[in-house]
Amino acid sequence: MTSFLGIDSSLTGRRWVGPDLATERAAEHLAQQTALPRALCQTLARLEVGAEETGPFLDPKLRDLLPDPRSLRDMRPAAERMLQAVSGKERIAIFADYDVDGGCSAALLLDWLRQLGRTATLYVPDRIDEGYGPNVPAMQALSSDHDLIICVDCGTLSHDPIAAVDDADVIVLDHHLGGETLPKALAVVNPNRQDEDGTLAHLCAAAVVFLLLVEANRLLPAQGSRPDLMSMLDLVGLATVADVAPLRGVNRAFVRQGLRVLAQRQRPGLAALADVARLDQRPTSYHLGFVLGPRINAGGRIGQADLGARLLSTTNPTEAQAWAQRLDSLNTERREVESAVRAAALVQAEERGLDAPLVWAAGDGWHPGVVGIVASRLKELTNRPAIVIGFDGSEGKGSGRSVTGVDLGASIQKLAAEGLLVKGGGHKMAAGLTVDRAALEPAMTRLGDLLARQGAGSGGAADLKLDGVLMPGAATPELIAKLETAGPFGAGAAAPRYAFPDVQIHFVRRVGESHLKVSFGDGHGQKLDAIAFGAFDGPLGAALSNHNGSRFHLAGRLELNVWGGRTSAQVRLEDAAPA
Repeated sequence: MTSFLGIDSSLTGRRWVGPDLATERAAEHLAQQTALPRALCQTLARLEVGAEETGPFLDPKLRDLLPDPRSLRDMRPAAERMLQAVSGKERIAIFADYDVDGGCSAALLLDWLRQLGRTATLYVPDRIDEGYGPNVPAMQALSSDHDLIICVDCGTLSHDPIAAVDDADVIVLDHHLGGETLPKALAVVNPNRQDEDGTLAHLCAAAVVFLLLVEANRLLPAQGSRPDLMSMLDLVGLATVADVAPLRGVNRAFVRQGLRVLAQRQRPGLAALADVARLDQRPTSYHLGFVLGPRINAGGRIGQADLGARLLSTTNPTEAQAWAQRLDSLNTERREVESAVRAAALVQAEERGLDAPLVWAAGDGWHPGVVGIVASRLKELTNRPAIVIGFDGSEGKGSGRSVTGVDLGASIQKLAAEGLLVKGGGHKMAAGLTVDRAALEPAMTRLGDLLARQGAGSGGAADLKLDGVLMPGAATPELIAKLETAGPFGAGAAAPRYAFPDVQIHFVRRVGESHLKVSFGDGHGQKLDAIAFGAFDGPLGAALSNHNGSRFHLAGRLELNVWGGRTSAQVRLEDAAPA
C-alpha cells in the first residue's frame, strides 16, 4: 500500500494511508450523482453509502429503522411480566452493571416506572468487592424482599446466582455474548444469545431495554397514558456511544435523536454533568464518549458504584448537582490512577513488542477500575486488541478492548470454556476476564493465536487513515455542518480525517502542561486554527513549537470551536510531517 503524501513515518512515527482507488472512484461517482461536497462524498464512500442511499443515510429516521421488539426471543413474556408487576404493585428490583450502559439501562427502567407511578429498588454491585454481574448473596437478598428482579447489562452467564433466587422471577436484559445454555430466568432478552440470528447483535443493553419499553407501551391499555419514550433517547444515545456499539443501522438514529434530546437539557442529571464538564456547545457524539461518559463511569471505577445510575435517574436538580460534582471529582482521581497504570503498562507492552496480534500487560495492585481505560489507550496506540490485568494475590482481573473486525468477547469466552480463565465474557469490542497468575502466560498466548486467526495484527500498528486532502480555506463551519450529517461518528464509523499539505506555521502557543495551539496557512491568505491535545507528551509539541519557518503536512479532524459567542472551524491536530 502506497503511503499518502509519501509519508511513511510522521513526527509520531506513523505511516499515512489514504483512501484506496475503489473508494476514490465511489466518492467521485457520489459527487457527480448527488452534487454533495466532495469532502462529504469521500466520507460517504468510505462508509460504503451508495448514491441511492444518501437521502435516508444523511437523515436517519427512528420510525424507519426501529426493529420490531418481538423479533427478539423472550421479549413478549418479559414485557408481560413487567406489566403484571406494575399493575399488581409488586416489589421490583433492578440489578445493573456499574458502567454507563448499565446506568443508562437502569435509569430507563426507573424513568418508565416513575411515569406509571411506580418505584423500584436499584442495586449496583461494587466492582472490587463483588465484581461484574449478579452474585449469589446479592440475588438471594433481593429475592427475599422483591417479586421481580430485572438484570440489565448483565446476567446472561449468571447461572448460579439466578438459580439461587427462590421467591422472585428474574428477567435478563443484556447484550453480552451468551453461552450454549441460558440461566433459568423467566426471560432472557439478548440479541447475542446463541439462538438469535445476529441481526441486532450491535445493540447495547440500553437499546435492548428501550425495545422492551416499546413493547410494554404497546401492551398498555389503550385508554391509559403511556410513558414518553422519545424523551428517554438521550440515555440510549449516551449508552450506545459510551459502550462502543457500532454506529450503523438503528444505532445511528438512536444517537442522532438522543443528541437532540440531550440538547434540550430536560434530564437534571445530564444537565448538571454537562455544566460541571463546562460543555458550552451543542453536544456531539464526541461529548457522549469522552466528556459525559467517563464522568458517569467514574463512580463504578473508583467510587460509589451506583452513583452514575442515580445521577441519570434523579428528578431533583439539587441532588443532580451534588452527584455531578462528586463524579467530576472522582473522574479527576481516576485520571491520576490511570496515568500511573498506563505508564507501567506501556513499558511492559513495549518490551513484549507492539506488533503482535495481541498487546497486553499485567501488574500487581493495578486498580481494576482503570484497566479497561488503559487497554483502550494501548489499542488506540497500536491498532491491536489489548488486554490489561491487575493482580491481587494470585488472581487477576482484567479488561480488554478490540479493533473493528475482531471479536474479542467470543475469544475470551472460548478461553473460559477451555479452562484457561476463571471466567470471562463480553462483546465484540470489549470484554472482561479473571485469570489465575499461573495461567497468565498460556492464556495470553492462546488468546493471541485466536485473535490472529481473525486478522488481528495484520494492519500497520502506526497507520493513520486519512479521507483526503483539504486546504485551510475549505475548512468552514458550513462544511463541518455538512460532514456532521454523515454522523454520528464513533465505533465502526470514524470521523473524517484530512491532511493539510505543505502549510506554514504562523503561531504556536503552549496550553496547560501538554497541549498546543497552532495557527497555520497555505501562503495565500487562508489561515486555520488547530489544537493538539497532549502534543508535549510526544514529539509533536517540540517539533511544531521549534518550526523555524519550516513547512509541514498536518493531519487531523475538523471540529467547531465556540468562543465568546463566535463559532469557527478548527482542526483537532493529530499528526504532522515535514513537507
